[in-house]
Formats: sequence, structure tokens, C-alpha cells
Amino acid sequence: MSLRINDAAPDFSAETTHGTINFHDWVGDGWAVLFSHPKDFTPVCTTELGTMAGLEDEFKKRNTKIIGISVDPVEDHVRWKEDIKKATGQAVEYPMIGDSDLKVAKLYGMLPADAGDSSDGRTAADNQTVRSVYVVGPDKKVKLVLTYPMTTGRNFAEILRAIDSIQLTAKHQVATPANWQQGEDVIITPAVSNEDAEKRFGSFETILPYLRKTKQPAG
Repeated sequence: MSLRINDAAPDFSAETTHGTINFHDWVGDGWAVLFSHPKDFTPVCTTELGTMAGLEDEFKKRNTKIIGISVDPVEDHVRWKEDIKKATGQAVEYPMIGDSDLKVAKLYGMLPADAGDSSDGRTAADNQTVRSVYVVGPDKKVKLVLTYPMTTGRNFAEILRAIDSIQLTAKHQVATPANWQQGEDVIITPAVSNEDAEKRFGSFETILPYLRKTKQPAG
């Protein structure tokens, strides 16, 4: 069964390139991005892991850790990291989970329960549904899920944009419009009355009775 927004992110213990971790303990009191891959030494995923390595500082600014997972053993990940650096110029310093028993992929609903219990003999095509990104909040709940086909490289700038929105809207009773970027106007949620909106946000623009815009709140 697939995970939905506000479901608890399943906890697990797993071997990684940084040693054994317990996922919830590793997330701690911050945010996390778990992004998955169907197999090591695949072309699109190689570019993605390198791109994430180059963006790690941007995620840190948002109090967000990043962790990769691939349906292969940790020993393969260590060798793959060399290829990633060669191809992208970026060294992968964040942990990569080894999921050679398919446990985490099945726990997160990316593979069916009857997929077996070993990565041996499985191709990237067999694991093609292991292409999801999960944003997990400090409450250990799923805040965003994106799933891509194997042939479409992920846009991690969009993940950063979404985290900016999710973190902002978690603090204030606002929403963000289509294509919103940090610093642009936001939408006041319907739960806030006009009187309350004036107290909270000062001036605002009423475009439709149910669509009111205001400056992005500070902090």
C-alpha cells in the first residue's frame, strides 16, 4: 500500500555507507529527504546522486538531511560513489542505504510484498517503481511524495522549492500559489477571516472571495 501525505513515515533500521542507522533517530528533530533508486550503476540515478551531493548545503540551510536508498548492497554503493564523482564532479558525503533484502522498498510501498527478499538477479526494470522522493517532517510524517519514471531525471531544485513552501506553511496559515518561489506573495488560507488576516498580515489583496494574497510572512 502506498504512503499518503500525513501518514507516519515507516521506521526501519538499515545498513548504510555511514554504518547502521535507525531512520527516525537519524531524522531527529529536523527534516529529511529520502530518495530512492532502482539499482546501482544506472545512468540517470548516477546524475541524480551527484546533483544531490552538490545541493547538500542548500538542504542543510533548511535543517534538512538527505539520504539515498538503492536496491543493492552497501558494498556496491561504495564502488558506485567513485563513478558518481567521476561523472558529476561531486563527492557523495550523505548516507546511502543498502536495501539488498528489499525491506525498505516494500515497507514504503515501492515494491509489492511478493517481490522476494533479495536484490540478486533483479534488474533496474524489475525495480523501476523504486523512484520516489519522500519529504519527512520533524513529526516523522510524510509531507510530500514524488515518483518519477526511470527515464526522467528528477528536478531537485523543485524539492528545495517544495520544502520552502512546506516549512513556511507549517508556521503560518498561508498556502503558496502555482510556481511560487521564496519571497513571493502567498495565499491566505480560508480558515483565516478578513479581520484576522489584517491583524496577522497587515494589508492583503482580495482577488476572489476565496483567493486572498499577501506578502510572505517573515520568519
